[in-house]
Amino acid sequence: MTSQPTPPMPAPMPTPAPTCSRCGRPRDTDQLAALAWVSERDERGGLSWLCPDCARTHVRDIEGKLDQSWW
Repeated sequence: MTSQPTPPMPAPMPTPAPTCSRCGRPRDTDQLAALAWVSERDERGGLSWLCPDCARTHVRDIEGKLDQSWW
């Protein structure tokens, strides 16, 4: 009985860079600047991102846990 060679695993798809859910700005490639971005999970487990400028503008709304539709 001969063993069949296993086919190679397909290469993973590149993950697109996150963008700000408010203004659409793409996240910086600089790792230090990327630390200032804010991530948020919705009730269904979806992940969204806010750039530092939008997060700074809406910090009270975020801390008050207001729905994004109120911003």
